Amino acid sequence: MSSLLLHRLQFAFTVTYHYLFPQLTMGLALLIVILKSLAIYSNNERYNYAARFWARIFAVNFLIGVVTGIPMEFQFGTNWSQFSRTTGGVIGQPLAMEGLFSFFLESAFLGIFLFGEERLSQWMHWASAFLVFVGSWISGFFIIITNAWMQHPVAYRVLPNGVYEVTGFWGLLANPWGWFEYMHNMSGAVITGAFVMCAVGAFYVLENRFTEYGEIFVRVGVFAGVLASVAQIFPTGDLQGRYLAKHQEPTMAAMEGLFSTQRGAGIVLLGQPNEETQTIDNPLVVNDVLSFLIYGTRHAEVKGLDQVPRDQWPQPLPLLFYSYHIMAGLGTYFALLMVVCVLLLVRGKLFETRWALWPLMLSFPLPYIANTAGWLTAEIGRQPWLVYRLIRTSEGYSKYVSAGNGLFTLLGFMGMYTVLAILFILLVYRIIEKGPDAMEPETKPATAFRRPA
Repeated sequence: MSSLLLHRLQFAFTVTYHYLFPQLTMGLALLIVILKSLAIYSNNERYNYAARFWARIFAVNFLIGVVTGIPMEFQFGTNWSQFSRTTGGVIGQPLAMEGLFSFFLESAFLGIFLFGEERLSQWMHWASAFLVFVGSWISGFFIIITNAWMQHPVAYRVLPNGVYEVTGFWGLLANPWGWFEYMHNMSGAVITGAFVMCAVGAFYVLENRFTEYGEIFVRVGVFAGVLASVAQIFPTGDLQGRYLAKHQEPTMAAMEGLFSTQRGAGIVLLGQPNEETQTIDNPLVVNDVLSFLIYGTRHAEVKGLDQVPRDQWPQPLPLLFYSYHIMAGLGTYFALLMVVCVLLLVRGKLFETRWALWPLMLSFPLPYIANTAGWLTAEIGRQPWLVYRLIRTSEGYSKYVSAGNGLFTLLGFMGMYTVLAILFILLVYRIIEKGPDAMEPETKPATAFRRPA
């Protein structure tokens, strides 16, 4: 294998593994604030204990996220030095702000939230939870703004030595691509947090253990999940899809398997892209839908890959096609499941309906798969460009780091991250097994529990 391929595989592995953790912290951060708000509003201590329970899982998740995020920063210098040397004047600023401001805000107030509850008033403790949420979401914003510049470069100029620098920092932050991507990404993070919370709650209800807390987890998770799942499709997914079709036409064509320009293009629900024949094998197509979704009319022309030079096709094209369809398919499933669960919850039948609780419990891995597929779609879709239409991927890697070194470090990361995964699973398992009752004091007033309405 070439050193370029190994550099790409190593970064893909480390960033994919790392993002398993931030998506849960960003989702749980919002849900913990909701639990703390419900505790104050209802004067029900169960919500405080529930927030404390999820704060422990948040802390473990946050720790592994930090540990796995550090190597990614170093890889800009070790594996992608030419890219860093050329574009550091642009991407360095949002990455530095993410570390200096949002990360410190999140980590500092997480400590206060975890260890300062007995020393703070209810409102001050709520404020610490809120600032953890703000820090985690600002952190996501700066990371996505960095990625958005690679997808859709704005507010830059090229110096005589070929180095890029920012012409206006506010222009960089105002990149429309970044805002669409951010909204879509954060709704995906809330979906992950909601499904994980629902899964634990459904598990407790089905096992008839900690049922009061299980019902709280399911209620909060289902209502947050249905809002985030719908927002993931519209407006965030719709807006990002339209902007993508306008500025990255080859990416949209490859995602949809559209090899030929068509007027009244249909959307492919199922099929296998065949690059040799430039067709979709065994297609299941809904006519005219793609034209309508992008341009608002069934008869609009959608440009296909036949309008793009072959060396500018996203590669590997089949992986892009399948990643996009997995993301879209799971997103539809999330919305349908959550709508059904909300209807059952409103009618007061969800906790007796085991056929609905089982999918809630078993679906918790699916948001991780959907978010990973979404990021694969974004990053493969940008290929063969490292910075879209400015720097090719083949121009940005560290040419003096050999393929052997790349393979050695990739195997090392895989081994270390396997150990971290086992440690994470064991720690979270222990927290869930002990249950939320472990968060309660050994002696509490008889009036400490009032069943939530």
